[in-house]
Amino acid sequence: MSHRLPLALAARDAGFEVTVATRVGEHGDAIRTAGFNLIPFEWSRRGMNPLRELSVLIRLVMLYRREKPDLVHQVALKPVLYGSFAARMTGSPRVVNAIAGMGFIFSSTALLARLLRPLIVSAYRLMLGGRGRLLILQNPDDQKLLVGAGVIAAEQVRLIRGSGVDPQRFIVSAEPVGIPLVMLASRMLWDKGIAEFVDAARRLRAEGIAARFILVGDTDADNPAAVPPAQLEAWRDEGVVEWWGRRDDMPVVLAAVNLVCLPSYREGLPKVLLEAAACGRAIVATDVPGCREIVADGDNGLLVPARDAVALTAALSALLADPARRQRMGQRGRERVLAEFSEARVVTETLAVYLELLSDKLL
Repeated sequence: MSHRLPLALAARDAGFEVTVATRVGEHGDAIRTAGFNLIPFEWSRRGMNPLRELSVLIRLVMLYRREKPDLVHQVALKPVLYGSFAARMTGSPRVVNAIAGMGFIFSSTALLARLLRPLIVSAYRLMLGGRGRLLILQNPDDQKLLVGAGVIAAEQVRLIRGSGVDPQRFIVSAEPVGIPLVMLASRMLWDKGIAEFVDAARRLRAEGIAARFILVGDTDADNPAAVPPAQLEAWRDEGVVEWWGRRDDMPVVLAAVNLVCLPSYREGLPKVLLEAAACGRAIVATDVPGCREIVADGDNGLLVPARDAVALTAALSALLADPARRQRMGQRGRERVLAEFSEARVVTETLAVYLELLSDKLL
């Protein structure tokens, strides 16, 4: 609903019959009302029980066999892997795989991630290639990584930068007056740079800089890098940051903040930074894949090294002290979104991938 609805609507309007298979939470009725077939499909992104995962694979194979899709579009690391297996088992002729960032397995230095990484690379090498298959990636760093590892041939990769943003919904507004608000909005994961953000907030307060620091987003129990809710509540009780939880009204939230920060360790192409730029907000982010696609250092924001709270503190301090510079950067961000990252452009490019496969030139 947050990232793929415009694409599904455009596919429907182009004459496709669209079926959505997903875990169903609060948006089931909205998906059906939009005119899509909805197939509830329960699974855990974190699941590692072999018998349970085998059950998921079997159910997915049965689903593909029953639906007989002309084309399947699989999104995120685990659905891409399992869906590609199901497509091979059922002879689904056209497969679009979309990986929006390399996730915990590739960004974390934890032992579990380092153990799983070669296994996942080998599995993708087996599953992603072949006739009638294309892979959508969001930044050239991920393309270089997967092509260089021999996971997929360069000619089977299509680079589409993010899921886009609607500039009619995310509009420019004047910064609010008063004590500045600095926001980090994401899932509450350690590899989004949450700890560095909290550290920077502490340092800035110790320096006597007046600002409020806001965390916006839910925890993610399915992700090994999830920040425990108890830790988020402890920071909130300490007074170092505020935790607003999940918000579905991001245009309203962005209108209330002065500066947006995402000190992530690795991204695909983060939607929140597109939304921030569309709303004319300056950005402080890390110089990592995904973030540097949106933020040009010194132009519409500042880039700092990942895992470096000191550099993050300095960048935030510089922009908190200079409202005029923030305004200039915000204007440049809006211009970049209109020129490069509009939702309409992303939808058009993705439908072109569908039509490329349906032309049967790749079969």
